[in-house]
Amino acid sequence: QVRVVESGGGQVQAGGSLRLSCTVSGHFFGSLAMGWFRQAPGKEREFVAAIGWMPHVAYYSDSVKGRFTISRDNANDTVDLQMNSLKREDTAVYYCAGDPQWTVPRSGNAYAYWGQGTQVTVSS
Repeated sequence: QVRVVESGGGQVQAGGSLRLSCTVSGHFFGSLAMGWFRQAPGKEREFVAAIGWMPHVAYYSDSVKGRFTISRDNANDTVDLQMNSLKREDTAVYYCAGDPQWTVPRSGNAYAYWGQGTQVTVSS
């Protein structure tokens, strides 16, 4: 049974920072491509960032590039998303996802394992 659990969400003022964390159990984490997605009310799910296993390759959506950084710690089965210079438009439920493949997909349809999501609210 594979479990994906996000943490670190909360409320932050525009311009602030937040760090999300995701842990995976029940599968060899080092073999998983990992991605972060978000979904705001009334909006469709949006790709945020993704990172591969070995060699590590990372991708970002244009809307977060330069502000967000994805990283992984295979020793602790964890992938993080450091979010800086947050904007109101970043408000959403953020989901962590994983899939056992060597590519780094940007589509949510490519990911088999999903977390329950963590709420990020950016206020003015």
